[in-house]
Amino acid sequence: MPRYFESDLGRRATTALVALFLIGGSMTAPPAAAQNVADFYRGKQITFMVGTSPGGGYDVIARLVARHIVNHIPGNPGIIVQNTPGGGSITMTNRIYRVAPQDGTVVGLVQRGVLLAQLTKQPNVQFDVGKLNWIGSVSPETSLVVTWHTAPVKAVQDLFAQQIIVGGTGATSDLEASARLLNATIGTKFKIVSGYPGQGDVLLAIERGEIQGTADWSWSEIKARHADYLEGKKLTLLLQNALHKAADLPDVPLAMDFIKNDTDRKVAQLYFGLKEVARPILAGPGVPADRLEALRAAFMKLKDDADFKADAEKTGIEVDPTPAAMIDDYVKLGAAASPEVVRRLSEILNPSK
Repeated sequence: MPRYFESDLGRRATTALVALFLIGGSMTAPPAAAQNVADFYRGKQITFMVGTSPGGGYDVIARLVARHIVNHIPGNPGIIVQNTPGGGSITMTNRIYRVAPQDGTVVGLVQRGVLLAQLTKQPNVQFDVGKLNWIGSVSPETSLVVTWHTAPVKAVQDLFAQQIIVGGTGATSDLEASARLLNATIGTKFKIVSGYPGQGDVLLAIERGEIQGTADWSWSEIKARHADYLEGKKLTLLLQNALHKAADLPDVPLAMDFIKNDTDRKVAQLYFGLKEVARPILAGPGVPADRLEALRAAFMKLKDDADFKADAEKTGIEVDPTPAAMIDDYVKLGAAASPEVVRRLSEILNPSK
């Protein structure tokens, strides 16, 4: 049996329930801390959750990492990928924080908006972001405001003059959060159609003409997986959502350049700073320290893993693994933001207020 495989949700749920029963009901098992990390993981199966539906960029990245990280985890466990979409990855994060076993057998790739969800008081947040254990980030990212070739918006100035309909996958998802932030800080006129399960579904809606574009689409994903759109001139690249321009997009302006208000600039710096920790992987707050360090070490070994890098190139994904400390630093940066910046950011990102 291969070490990396996928199974149906029902079987996974059953496995998880049995595991919980055994962990909770066994009176003779030795304490977890007494087990060597390799001994613990030997014969185990890790569930790698991803907070989006199948087919989108996060899903592809999760499966890429899952195929290779097990080669570096002591004990050679197996691994499965489980899609858990909902609320811009809030649903998945709640599950890892509150329900999943806290033993190092469950990790998850989340949409980065989760890092600000508690700070901005998003609905249904049932986790403390400061207590989550971060494994690392797969890569930084530059995202773009993009319209389909049939949309009337052809230049940046058009964004300020007419409405553009974009798709969304949840309040904290980049697709919706970026649209609201740009509307509030530079005066764009995005109309968000929410409720799409994942970014792949948004793309299909763009192709069908249901919506006209997106306020946030990864430039690396466009280049790698949708180069035909660029070659066929199907896309109009309007703005970069980042702190720094991508080297290969010198003529596409930064959204930051249109923000004049000082508070709004600090808000945007905090929000676009998420792009530096663009694809974070987490574990629950109760994972034993030795297993957490083993998972972090396994993840960082991917940086020099030739097979991982070759698979990433074949898959069309840019990878540059960064350590958990970078994500921890970002969480601290958010916690240290001034009340004025937090209030303004919350007004923009939390549509329920």
